[in-house]
Amino acid sequence: MTDAPILAPDPAAIARAAQALRDGLLVGLPTETVYGLAADATSDRAVAAIFAAKNRPRFNPLIVHVADIESAQRLVAFDSRADSLAAKFWPGPLTMVLPRRADGGVSLLCSAGLDSLAVRMPAHDVARAVIRAAGRPLAAPSANPSGRLSPTRAEHVARSLGGKVALVLDGGPCPVGVESTVVDLTGAKALLLRPGGIAEEQLAAVIGALDHPKAGSAIKSPGMLESHYAPHLPLRLGAHDVRPDEALLAFGGAVPTGARMTLNLSPAGDLVEAASHLFDYLHRLDQSGAKAIAATAIPERGLGRAINDRLRRAAAPR
Repeated sequence: MTDAPILAPDPAAIARAAQALRDGLLVGLPTETVYGLAADATSDRAVAAIFAAKNRPRFNPLIVHVADIESAQRLVAFDSRADSLAAKFWPGPLTMVLPRRADGGVSLLCSAGLDSLAVRMPAHDVARAVIRAAGRPLAAPSANPSGRLSPTRAEHVARSLGGKVALVLDGGPCPVGVESTVVDLTGAKALLLRPGGIAEEQLAAVIGALDHPKAGSAIKSPGMLESHYAPHLPLRLGAHDVRPDEALLAFGGAVPTGARMTLNLSPAGDLVEAASHLFDYLHRLDQSGAKAIAATAIPERGLGRAINDRLRRAAAPR
């Protein structure tokens, strides 16, 4: 049971959500990637409420969401690479980390004390409608307790954070299903901080090869903590067999049998389909009554890199 209503995103509900955000409250917001825990990014108090609701470390920056490129350019300094990526992939599941403008008005809490800011324009009509109606940029990390499974359905938000949000807008299941790709453009060479809904190969085709952060690098965006996206049950990767007390997260046609519960991300081996199902299936397996979750291998290519990134962090020591 939850204190927060789940509302269909009609004009009245969007107006209600926008007013709640202007009042400094938190709202569960659908995007194409995962559901976000949205707050007014210009309000220190509202942004602090995100960290409190998620029990999120203050050193972990937030992504600020905007409805159009012009709004992003008022918050951060674009260069030619940012211009090219925005023209190609916005709106969409791409976040860019850029130098923050001193007069942008965004709470310093969003950037965790850094002189950069992570920004994106979501490819979801409801998300952009709420941003426009609120009249301000929105900080919106995934709407879940810090380190836990990301939400891809409204009921996931209500179950984990329902008492901490004013309302949840139900935009249906998230079509991408994994978080945005994050690219750091604050240096001479672009860094891929987090694989996500846009594959590295797609980015490289626009701005050239990307580097990867070295171990121990400063945390400049979400998704860089070693343990993240975790179910409550322990997760075993690269499974070739399965025990009767395990639940199985499978991929492709030939999968082990004998699990307490099996969900196949894509029997046809489609990585786009697999990404869209990833967190929803992990939520369901986590509640299966099994003692652990086993996951079969996912190809390390395209969206498979984002899926494997989430699974490795989910299985990391906690």
